Amino acid sequence: MGHTYSNLLVHVIFSTKDRAQLINADLRPRLYEYLGGVARSEFGRALDIGGTADHVHGLLTLRADISIAEALRKWKSLSSGWIHKTFPAHAAFAWQPGYAAFSVSQSGLDAVRRYIDGQEEHHRHVSFEDELRTFLDRHGVPYDPAHFAD
Repeated sequence: MGHTYSNLLVHVIFSTKDRAQLINADLRPRLYEYLGGVARSEFGRALDIGGTADHVHGLLTLRADISIAEALRKWKSLSSGWIHKTFPAHAAFAWQPGYAAFSVSQSGLDAVRRYIDGQEEHHRHVSFEDELRTFLDRHGVPYDPAHFAD
């Protein structure tokens, strides 16, 4: 076969450093637009982006030649640099180290999109920490509860 074909779909979640409430309603749409541009230029495409004041969810397609780790490193580093440059009042902005990433089947795309689009309502009832624990448990990802919030 002379060509490479792939459909690498991933749902990623990452938070601001110390879960600080830094992604306010004014910043959010511009940040999501910027993240979409970074995805297109650096590693694939963002099919959906959402979140709250302290974290981001992304539904991404990745090119076959890039790892999730590299894609997220670029997404986080380029966006935090852009925030510092574009919004000097947000000089303290930073992303928490690490991320969560979960594979998504083609048949699950619509459900993940609905979930990401409903983040504001969802987090009126569920904390970020509880949400992340649920994802880790549901996907069988081991974690040390003693260091969960690090």
